[in-house]
Amino acid sequence: MAAMEKRSREAWQELDKGHHLHPFTDHKDLHAKRSRIITRAEGVYIFEADGQRILDGMSGLWCVNAGYGRQEIVDAATAQMQELPYYNNFFQCAHPPSIELAANLKEVSQPHLNRVFFTGSGSESNDTIVRMVRTYWDLMGQPQRHTIISRDNAYHGSTVAAASLGGMKSMHKQSGLPIPGIVHVDQPYWFGSDRSLSPAEFGLAAARSIEAKINEVGPDKVAAFIGEPIQGAGGVIIPPDTYWPEVQRICDEHGILLISDEVITGFGRLGEWFGADYFGTRPDFMPFAKGVTSGYLPLGGVFVSDRVADVLVDKAGEFAHGYTYSGHPVACAVALANLEILQRENLIERVRDDIGPYLQAKWKALAEHPLVGEARMVGLMGAFEIVRDKVTMERFDKDQGAGTVFRDTAIANGICLRASGDTIICAPPFVLSHAEADELIDKTLRTLEQTREALAP
Repeated sequence: MAAMEKRSREAWQELDKGHHLHPFTDHKDLHAKRSRIITRAEGVYIFEADGQRILDGMSGLWCVNAGYGRQEIVDAATAQMQELPYYNNFFQCAHPPSIELAANLKEVSQPHLNRVFFTGSGSESNDTIVRMVRTYWDLMGQPQRHTIISRDNAYHGSTVAAASLGGMKSMHKQSGLPIPGIVHVDQPYWFGSDRSLSPAEFGLAAARSIEAKINEVGPDKVAAFIGEPIQGAGGVIIPPDTYWPEVQRICDEHGILLISDEVITGFGRLGEWFGADYFGTRPDFMPFAKGVTSGYLPLGGVFVSDRVADVLVDKAGEFAHGYTYSGHPVACAVALANLEILQRENLIERVRDDIGPYLQAKWKALAEHPLVGEARMVGLMGAFEIVRDKVTMERFDKDQGAGTVFRDTAIANGICLRASGDTIICAPPFVLSHAEADELIDKTLRTLEQTREALAP
């Protein structure tokens, strides 16, 4: 049997239909439409089997930050596969790629985040944090501190513990989640509120829902709060400026651990190394994945603060947790090559000072379109809201699927953007040029006009 045969698009689609179960997919709907078969990629573009070129406005799945086709990363993987293709980090073993990567990550993180636990994904990272948080409080002689607070509409992964941390009701309904000891509070989604409060007032109110939940559960029973600096899959929910300082105050005042979920925002998406840097928080944990390798190989991890790590090292004995692929040598070598690119080419500074501001100005101007209620963007992470009425901000009926209409039309126009309900999301690679940003906006405007026509009564 050949490793992979050259087939027609139709042949790939038929094999896909017969044998492949996709993530987050209505398979009956997929089989009626057939899969898009992506065969190659270069720079900021992906290519379908029929040759169509599509500008990837989502960096794959928020991850291909350095762009496609990076030979340096391919070479790093090849060299490591030739030298040590795999070994584990169990049984008092380590290997140079995992050691070097942990040391390099320490250099770009906040001063109190000196240790890293490696995983294979963001979901595994957040499962790891649940174990670490509860172990920490056990070791501190406070085993009753078991409850972790998260937010409605948050996404923290798809494994059982990570999906429980998330606040997406559709996931919980299908899976009998959340597991015990995880509760949820309001998200800082000003546009999705009744907008009776100013953004500043709303930000404080959303943060104080955490404090209300602490008091409801009992301050001596709350272990931690977890939040994405900007909620990603939930619709790029950018909190008001008042939100994160108040969250930090609440965590400090009640002595609970702060978890900044950096799976999307980490490694430059907001124009700083991490979302915690952008918003000025001091987290006890930072789960990461995606951008650490620019998606070239699966790798995740958890930054652990000295406050927690010192207790785990000194008091835990054996921490009975880990994964076969924790700190996989080839994935770590790829991450090292990716970090070198980010630093050598000043890509994070470019997001902050150049392509970020350039695209932000054009993206926010989309709010002038009759179909757009709000357009927002930080760094290279943005969204806009599709509405029926710009005055009342009334949404379209759900059965009209306005967001899906836009998404599918965008693909036909040669651009990939994501729909979260009727919120359209954008997160392009950091190497996006000004000309490519113009193309992104031009195709978005064309798609908005076609969507408007399609939804007209």
